Formats: sequence, C-alpha cells, structure tokens
Amino acid sequence: MKFYKYLYVGDTIKNPSKIKWKLKHHAGVQVHVITVAHGADQLEIFHSAYLQQRYYRYHPPVIVGIASDYDEAVQIIMKITQECLEYTGSCNLKEYLKLKARPHQDNSEVSL
Repeated sequence: MKFYKYLYVGDTIKNPSKIKWKLKHHAGVQVHVITVAHGADQLEIFHSAYLQQRYYRYHPPVIVGIASDYDEAVQIIMKITQECLEYTGSCNLKEYLKLKARPHQDNSEVSL
C-alpha cells in the first residue's frame, strides 16, 4: 500500500495510523479510500474491502485520503479541489497533488 505524503483524513476518523496499518496488512477495516486514478479520471473513491483483491496486492494504488463513509470521501475531494483551484487556478488534481508532495527548491513547505 502506498500513502500520500500529506494524507487527507476525514473528521470522523479517530486513529489514522491504526487504519493505515490495517490497510497495509489487509486486515478488515470499514472505510472508504480516495486514490489517484490510473486512467483519464483524476481521483477514485471505493470501499477498503476492494483492496483485499489480489490485483491490488500486485498493483497497489496511491491512497490520498481516508474517510469513514462515501459522503465524507466526497467532502474530502471537494476540499482537495478547492485547494487546487486556490493554488493553481485549475482543476488538475493529479498535478496539484504531485506539486504539493514535491519539495520546493528552497526546502520550504507548500503554503495553502
């Protein structure tokens, strides 16, 4: 499992490190994850139970957000989109997330 450097976590998630551990070890956890899409789409939301399929063991997705339910996952995507619009002026979420994770030349954090 790969997790985004600045993981977005829903407000109702109590212990994100425990959930990350459970996701990495394919233990049963009932959350929705937000991942970077492989195709033309930008982000995907799906239930964590899908990560137990054999395909995801060999092709782990990059998880950028964890939410307790689908509605909270949509709220996180809206937050990411708002940040992207304010910072870049466009809605290219994949590029924004890459830019945010990339350290600047002066080693300062991206201020949003």
